[in-house]
Amino acid sequence: MPIILIISGIPLLSLAWWIWADRRLKKLGASRLARIALSLAMTLLLAGYVWVILGRRDLFTAPIPAGLYALVLLWALIFLPLTGLPAMLLWSIGSIFQQLFRRKKNLPSESTDARKWTRREWLGATAVTFPLISTFAATAYGMTGISRFRIREMTLPIKDLPEALEGLRIAHLTDTHVGKFTRGEALDEIVAATNRLQADLVLFTGDLIDNTIRDLPVAVQMLQRLQSDAGLFVIEGNHDLFDDPAAFVKGLRDGGLALLRNESATVHIRGVAVQILGLVWQRAEKEIARSVDAVAALRDPAAFPILLAHHPHAFDRAAELGFPLTLAGHTHGGQLMLNRDVGAGSAMFRYWTGLYQNLTSALVVGNGTGNWFPLRLNAPAEIIHLTLRKG
Repeated sequence: MPIILIISGIPLLSLAWWIWADRRLKKLGASRLARIALSLAMTLLLAGYVWVILGRRDLFTAPIPAGLYALVLLWALIFLPLTGLPAMLLWSIGSIFQQLFRRKKNLPSESTDARKWTRREWLGATAVTFPLISTFAATAYGMTGISRFRIREMTLPIKDLPEALEGLRIAHLTDTHVGKFTRGEALDEIVAATNRLQADLVLFTGDLIDNTIRDLPVAVQMLQRLQSDAGLFVIEGNHDLFDDPAAFVKGLRDGGLALLRNESATVHIRGVAVQILGLVWQRAEKEIARSVDAVAALRDPAAFPILLAHHPHAFDRAAELGFPLTLAGHTHGGQLMLNRDVGAGSAMFRYWTGLYQNLTSALVVGNGTGNWFPLRLNAPAEIIHLTLRKG
């Protein structure tokens, strides 16, 4: 029921805002061309929204252009609820008070016909159109950088690291979200950048694909092209399971990839056993802790363990159980951050980017190399190149 309300509510609220904005512009004396531009922009947004919904239900198979998809997401999730609707509400409240004030003083309202706009009217027109203009501007900005990512170099001292593993190099990838925004040349760049690191291990912590299982073959091919001395290991994320969980698992295993689902695998690096333990996706904190307990029972006391968890909150239980290193993703570094500590990341997660430590346990959270949402702010996409030191 809530999903139905959201799906139907977005276009209805968009229509309400459109009608309100058009009336405000007309009252302010805006040109016919300006009002036509508003109508064309809103028609595009609503048509794109319908396209997205029909595509999600496989009722319309033509792929929506990435730019239009970005417009729809930014409008529906940010600019309509955070700027459009509040502006409409505040303007309506202000109009009520203005009418009451004028009635009390018996002041006639001014006509806007055939005269030059005042500064106040220009500000009013700007306030009316700000949500729509911002949506298009943010889309243009976001799409220009959607495939960019950085290599984030990190050196991590670990107290009980075996001496032979001094300098062990890990390429930590996560959240590629192969699909509308991460595809084609972007995947080639991820592969090339990772292979240039010449890491001992490549570890992938979930959200390989974005929404549809149709993108899995391309995503599997990307993983198959990644190179490392000791192997590649993968876990699932929540987006991987949106469409067809069984097909996702089968697709990776048929592709010869080491997908760990509350399972472990052991490799030998410089003569030392390194055990990779991977969690299944869980959202609830208690279920996450149970999964950590399940893989902890698989630990080989003779091996150096590395825990892979899509949700970073697995670190709490992992630290309690003495895992020296946990790698995670899921957060996208917060996606939209005012600075490192203030934004969506800190509002939603205890751990959202980079290194966290608890006594002798460490957590590294990657921002991810891909996107389901077409805008990042102070949360750059990245591949983490992690070097372990004894310390």
